[in-house]
Amino acid sequence: MRVIDHKISRYLTIAQEIIKKQQEEIIVRGITVQKGKARGLVRIVKTYHDIKRVKVGDILVANTTHPNYLPAMHKAAAFVTNEGGVISPAAIVARELKKPCIVSTKIATQVLKEDTFVEVDATKGIVRILKWK
Repeated sequence: MRVIDHKISRYLTIAQEIIKKQQEEIIVRGITVQKGKARGLVRIVKTYHDIKRVKVGDILVANTTHPNYLPAMHKAAAFVTNEGGVISPAAIVARELKKPCIVSTKIATQVLKEDTFVEVDATKGIVRILKWK
């Protein structure tokens, strides 16, 4: 068996391109509760104290939302939650504020990272990562 160096580097380059492309195409899927599209930076909200970090135009990502998240929800461009359904707090507020919302993704808080630029396409029920942090 003979190994030729130039072929190994070629395959390594191909493998790295595939990995990069897969990272760029990560999509989170869920249930649409309010249609629309929004782009912004991810802000993961785990507790009430995290809502202070949400700025106007950010994408609020949480396990679930609570009524005390309202100040952050008013600022956010869209909401994405791991849990919930069509009558969850996130869904109700999204319909009232007419902001895109996807619920029941199951993995949004694990896959999406803080300060990552994403597009929430709630018409299709997906979140696309546009630029990694």
